[in-house]
Amino acid sequence: MINDILKDAEERMKKSLVSLDAAFNKIRTGRAHPGILDSVRVPYYGSDMPIQQVANVVVEDARTLMIAPWEKKMLAEIERAIMKSDLGLNPSNNGEVIRVPMPMLTEQTRRDYTKQAKAEAEHARVAVRNIRRDANTMVKDLLKEKSISEDDERRAEQNIQKMTDNHIAQIDKKYADKEADLLAV
Repeated sequence: MINDILKDAEERMKKSLVSLDAAFNKIRTGRAHPGILDSVRVPYYGSDMPIQQVANVVVEDARTLMIAPWEKKMLAEIERAIMKSDLGLNPSNNGEVIRVPMPMLTEQTRRDYTKQAKAEAEHARVAVRNIRRDANTMVKDLLKEKSISEDDERRAEQNIQKMTDNHIAQIDKKYADKEADLLAV
């Protein structure tokens, strides 16, 4: 019973870290990487598809992404979808491929992105703490039902706290790395 609670909490905490990584990928740095376009959806035969499913997205140089659609008629659709996205990117179409230059980040935009990253990290911390609370509640319920002893409860709560501390430390490290990446000129 306790092991199931611990496993469930561990899985949910790992999902919070994966979600944080996805949120950090949406926060643009000065360098080009294909993950920036993960949130862009392109209309394709009646349904919206991720851009990676209708085109090849590669890093051409440190500041430019190159998008080569699999069908030439998709060039305009992809370009329109990138412009409509809230990423602040300005693609250029040469009839064969789309090039997306990454604009230089100003000091103010760097600070704004850092604030956004800090908020995402805090959301992840809150999610991990909520998972801890839920797991501790389940353990207390087992104690009330007299399914486990007080010693088992104390051990389980200590394990849950260690797991929480570990995941919070990972979140802090990811945030520190992202902050250093954003503030690097």
